[in-house]
Amino acid sequence: MKINSFGMRYWGLVIGDWVWGLRTIALSVISCISFPLWLRKIALLACLLLLVACQAKNPNANNQAQVQVARVVSGQTLEVVGMAERPNLISQVRLIGVDAPDLRQRPWGDQAKEFLEQSIGDLDKPVVLEFDLQTKDKIDRTLAYVWKDGELLNEQVVKQGYALFVERSPNHKYDQRLERAQQWARIMGQGIWNPEKPMRQTPAEFRRLNR
Repeated sequence: MKINSFGMRYWGLVIGDWVWGLRTIALSVISCISFPLWLRKIALLACLLLLVACQAKNPNANNQAQVQVARVVSGQTLEVVGMAERPNLISQVRLIGVDAPDLRQRPWGDQAKEFLEQSIGDLDKPVVLEFDLQTKDKIDRTLAYVWKDGELLNEQVVKQGYALFVERSPNHKYDQRLERAQQWARIMGQGIWNPEKPMRQTPAEFRRLNR
């Protein structure tokens, strides 16, 4: 029996919702039972690994653009060249779902920027921008998911503990993936979640208090 592309997308969504539901039930059960802390962490990591395996790995080819990175501005913002509407001018790109520490929020702001620079690597090699429902923010920055060598950099910045995941409507395409990345960072004590030196203020709180 042949299944067309619409059918594949439909069943992909059904399976994704089913697995996400199992994750919610599993986490609830784990939190209610008096397992040792180390065993609960292993169980949570197993749930996250299962969910990552069920998540699509590549961008949607029908809703993307290939661009050249000119500069990394911060842990959540890039300057790129090659956008269709202004191919020879520099455009700012804001990573969807990522709230990185302000550069004045030391040492976390500098660390987030450095990680994104390392993840992008050679500036001569292009990156792929994938768009969601809303493509511009109120200050005219392009909103995008950034892919490099098959990796979703929005996810990696959050997973390694260099930024927070913040849900913002109407762009929800990879919310579950980013939420799982943040759960992983918290469990593993990565970066801003390091229990010995945690970030005490969220980036939004810091900016509000230091305008």
